[in-house]
Amino acid sequence: MIIAVDGPAASGKGTLAGLMADHYGLPHLDTGLLYRQVGMLWRPFEHDADADARAVEIARALDASSLDADVLGTAENAQAASKVAALPEVRQALLQFQRDFANQPGGAILDGRDIGTVITPEADVKIFVTASAETRAGRRAKQFEKRGETMDFDALIADIRERDARDSGRKDAPLKQAEDAHLLDTTDLSIEATLRAAVAIVDAVMARKAE
Repeated sequence: MIIAVDGPAASGKGTLAGLMADHYGLPHLDTGLLYRQVGMLWRPFEHDADADARAVEIARALDASSLDADVLGTAENAQAASKVAALPEVRQALLQFQRDFANQPGGAILDGRDIGTVITPEADVKIFVTASAETRAGRRAKQFEKRGETMDFDALIADIRERDARDSGRKDAPLKQAEDAHLLDTTDLSIEATLRAAVAIVDAVMARKAE
Protein backbone atom coordinates (compact mmCIF):
# COMPACT_ATOMS: atom_id res chain seq x y z
CA MET A 1 0.00 0.00 0.00
CA ILE A 2 1.36 3.41 -1.01
CA ILE A 3 -0.01 6.47 0.79
CA ALA A 4 0.77 9.98 -0.48
CA VAL A 5 0.40 12.86 1.95
CA ASP A 6 0.78 16.34 0.49
CA GLY A 7 0.26 19.83 1.80
CA PRO A 8 1.79 23.25 2.40
CA ALA A 9 4.42 24.14 4.97
CA ALA A 10 3.53 23.47 8.64
CA SER A 11 0.17 21.91 7.75
CA GLY A 12 0.98 18.91 9.95
CA LYS A 13 1.51 16.48 7.08
CA GLY A 14 4.88 15.24 8.36
CA THR A 15 3.63 14.51 11.86
CA LEU A 16 0.52 12.87 10.44
CA ALA A 17 2.47 10.75 7.98
CA GLY A 18 4.77 9.53 10.75
CA LEU A 19 1.84 8.50 12.92
CA MET A 20 0.13 6.80 9.99
CA ALA A 21 3.33 4.92 9.22
CA ASP A 22 3.32 3.59 12.78
CA HIS A 23 -0.37 2.72 12.55
CA TYR A 24 -0.04 0.75 9.32
CA GLY A 25 3.51 -0.54 9.83
CA LEU A 26 4.84 1.22 6.74
CA PRO A 27 8.24 2.86 6.15
CA HIS A 28 7.98 6.67 6.04
CA LEU A 29 9.89 9.26 4.05
CA ASP A 30 9.60 12.97 4.79
CA THR A 31 10.64 14.16 1.34
CA GLY A 32 10.96 17.72 2.60
CA LEU A 33 14.09 16.63 4.47
CA LEU A 34 15.73 15.80 1.14
CA TYR A 35 15.22 19.36 -0.03
CA ARG A 36 16.23 20.80 3.33
CA GLN A 37 19.48 18.84 3.18
CA VAL A 38 20.18 20.19 -0.30
CA GLY A 39 19.18 23.67 0.84
CA MET A 40 21.41 23.57 3.91
CA LEU A 41 24.44 22.48 1.88
CA TRP A 42 23.60 25.07 -0.80
CA ARG A 43 23.19 28.08 1.49
CA PRO A 44 26.90 29.08 1.43
CA PHE A 45 26.66 29.35 -2.37
CA GLU A 46 23.25 31.02 -2.58
CA HIS A 47 24.59 34.34 -3.87
CA ASP A 48 27.23 32.92 -6.19
CA ALA A 49 26.88 33.32 -9.94
CA ASP A 50 26.64 29.55 -10.33
CA ALA A 51 24.21 29.05 -7.41
CA ASP A 52 21.69 27.05 -9.45
CA ALA A 53 24.35 24.71 -10.81
CA ARG A 54 25.68 24.23 -7.29
CA ALA A 55 22.23 23.21 -6.07
CA VAL A 56 21.89 20.62 -8.83
CA GLU A 57 25.36 19.25 -8.11
CA ILE A 58 24.52 18.91 -4.41
CA ALA A 59 21.20 17.19 -5.15
CA ARG A 60 22.83 14.65 -7.46
CA ALA A 61 25.44 13.77 -4.83
CA LEU A 62 23.03 13.76 -1.88
CA ASP A 63 23.46 11.06 0.76
CA ALA A 64 19.93 10.50 2.05
CA SER A 65 20.93 7.82 4.56
CA SER A 66 21.51 10.20 7.47
CA LEU A 67 18.90 12.94 7.39
CA ASP A 68 18.65 14.72 10.75
CA ALA A 69 15.28 16.42 11.22
CA ASP A 70 16.51 18.45 14.20
CA VAL A 71 19.49 19.86 12.31
CA LEU A 72 17.49 20.49 9.14
CA GLY A 73 14.46 22.02 10.86
CA THR A 74 15.67 25.63 11.10
CA ALA A 75 13.87 28.52 9.42
CA GLU A 76 16.93 29.19 7.26
CA ASN A 77 17.00 25.63 5.96
CA ALA A 78 13.26 25.71 5.30
CA GLN A 79 13.61 28.84 3.19
CA ALA A 80 16.61 27.41 1.34
CA ALA A 81 14.69 24.19 0.69
CA SER A 82 11.83 26.10 -0.90
CA LYS A 83 14.28 27.93 -3.17
CA VAL A 84 16.20 24.89 -4.40
CA ALA A 85 12.93 22.96 -4.82
CA ALA A 86 11.91 25.51 -7.45
CA LEU A 87 14.75 24.30 -9.69
CA PRO A 88 13.53 21.56 -12.09
CA GLU A 89 16.99 19.97 -12.24
CA VAL A 90 17.07 19.59 -8.45
CA ARG A 91 13.64 17.97 -8.41
CA GLN A 92 14.67 15.62 -11.21
CA ALA A 93 17.82 14.61 -9.31
CA LEU A 94 15.74 13.56 -6.29
CA LEU A 95 12.85 12.04 -8.24
CA GLN A 96 14.09 8.46 -8.60
CA PHE A 97 15.14 8.15 -4.96
CA GLN A 98 11.61 9.03 -3.87
CA ARG A 99 9.97 6.69 -6.36
CA ASP A 100 12.22 3.82 -5.37
CA PHE A 101 11.32 4.40 -1.72
CA ALA A 102 7.60 4.41 -2.51
CA ASN A 103 7.75 1.24 -4.58
CA GLN A 104 9.63 -0.95 -2.13
CA PRO A 105 7.99 -4.29 -1.27
CA GLY A 106 4.96 -3.75 0.93
CA GLY A 107 4.66 -0.08 0.05
CA ALA A 108 5.40 3.08 1.99
CA ILE A 109 4.04 6.44 3.07
CA LEU A 110 5.61 9.64 1.75
CA ASP A 111 4.81 13.22 2.59
CA GLY A 112 5.73 16.32 0.63
CA ARG A 113 4.28 18.71 -1.89
CA ASP A 114 4.13 16.70 -5.11
CA ILE A 115 3.83 13.10 -3.92
CA GLY A 116 0.35 12.42 -5.24
CA THR A 117 0.79 14.43 -8.44
CA VAL A 118 4.35 13.61 -9.55
CA ILE A 119 6.21 11.12 -7.35
CA THR A 120 3.51 8.46 -6.96
CA PRO A 121 0.46 9.39 -9.05
CA GLU A 122 -0.48 5.71 -8.77
CA ALA A 123 -0.63 5.84 -4.93
CA ASP A 124 -3.43 3.79 -3.38
CA VAL A 125 -4.51 6.67 -1.15
CA LYS A 126 -3.81 10.38 -1.47
CA ILE A 127 -4.46 12.91 1.28
CA PHE A 128 -3.96 16.65 0.94
CA VAL A 129 -3.47 18.21 4.36
CA THR A 130 -4.05 21.91 4.88
CA ALA A 131 -4.71 24.49 7.61
CA SER A 132 -5.02 28.26 7.88
CA ALA A 133 -1.84 30.32 7.67
CA GLU A 134 -2.35 31.48 11.25
CA THR A 135 -2.68 27.93 12.54
CA ARG A 136 0.39 26.83 10.62
CA ALA A 137 2.40 29.78 11.92
CA GLY A 138 1.44 28.86 15.47
CA ARG A 139 2.58 25.28 14.96
CA ARG A 140 5.86 26.40 13.45
CA ALA A 141 6.42 28.80 16.37
CA LYS A 142 6.04 25.90 18.82
CA GLN A 143 8.57 23.86 16.83
CA PHE A 144 11.09 26.67 17.04
CA GLU A 145 10.42 27.17 20.76
CA LYS A 146 11.25 23.52 21.42
CA ARG A 147 14.65 24.14 19.83
CA GLY A 148 15.17 27.29 21.90
CA GLU A 149 14.52 29.63 18.98
CA THR A 150 12.21 32.64 19.15
CA MET A 151 10.43 33.79 16.00
CA ASP A 152 8.17 36.80 15.45
CA PHE A 153 4.64 35.50 14.78
CA ASP A 154 3.88 38.02 12.02
CA ALA A 155 7.18 37.15 10.37
CA LEU A 156 6.27 33.46 10.49
CA ILE A 157 2.92 34.10 8.79
CA ALA A 158 4.65 36.17 6.11
CA ASP A 159 7.24 33.42 5.62
CA ILE A 160 4.55 30.74 5.28
CA ARG A 161 2.60 32.78 2.74
CA GLU A 162 5.79 33.47 0.80
CA ARG A 163 6.61 29.76 0.72
CA ASP A 164 3.04 28.91 -0.31
CA ALA A 165 3.31 31.33 -3.23
CA ARG A 166 6.71 29.98 -4.27
CA ASP A 167 5.69 26.33 -3.95
CA SER A 168 2.36 26.79 -5.74
CA GLY A 169 3.74 29.09 -8.41
CA ARG A 170 6.76 27.12 -9.58
CA LYS A 171 6.50 25.69 -13.10
CA ASP A 172 7.89 22.27 -12.23
CA ALA A 173 5.79 20.07 -9.90
CA PRO A 174 3.88 22.88 -8.16
CA LEU A 175 2.13 22.34 -4.86
CA LYS A 176 -1.47 21.42 -5.66
CA GLN A 177 -4.08 18.94 -4.60
CA ALA A 178 -4.27 15.87 -6.84
CA GLU A 179 -7.69 15.42 -8.42
CA ASP A 180 -8.21 12.13 -6.57
CA ALA A 181 -6.77 13.31 -3.23
CA HIS A 182 -8.89 13.60 -0.10
CA LEU A 183 -8.78 17.08 1.46
CA LEU A 184 -8.10 17.11 5.20
CA ASP A 185 -8.28 20.55 6.86
CA THR A 186 -6.56 20.36 10.24
CA THR A 187 -7.13 23.97 11.32
CA ASP A 188 -9.47 22.99 14.16
CA LEU A 189 -8.26 19.41 14.70
CA SER A 190 -5.92 18.00 17.30
CA ILE A 191 -3.25 15.62 16.05
CA GLU A 192 -5.25 12.72 17.52
CA ALA A 193 -8.38 13.81 15.65
CA THR A 194 -6.36 14.36 12.48
CA LEU A 195 -4.96 10.84 12.70
CA ARG A 196 -8.44 9.36 13.21
CA ALA A 197 -9.73 11.24 10.18
CA ALA A 198 -6.81 10.13 8.02
CA VAL A 199 -7.11 6.49 9.07
CA ALA A 200 -10.83 6.61 8.28
CA ILE A 201 -10.00 7.89 4.79
CA VAL A 202 -7.39 5.19 4.16
CA ASP A 203 -9.54 2.36 5.51
CA ALA A 204 -12.54 3.47 3.45
CA VAL A 205 -10.50 3.72 0.24
CA MET A 206 -8.83 0.35 0.74
CA ALA A 207 -12.19 -1.28 1.59
CA ARG A 208 -13.62 -0.01 -1.71
CA LYS A 209 -10.59 -1.30 -3.60
CA ALA A 210 -11.05 -4.74 -2.01
CA GLU A 211 -14.68 -5.04 -3.13
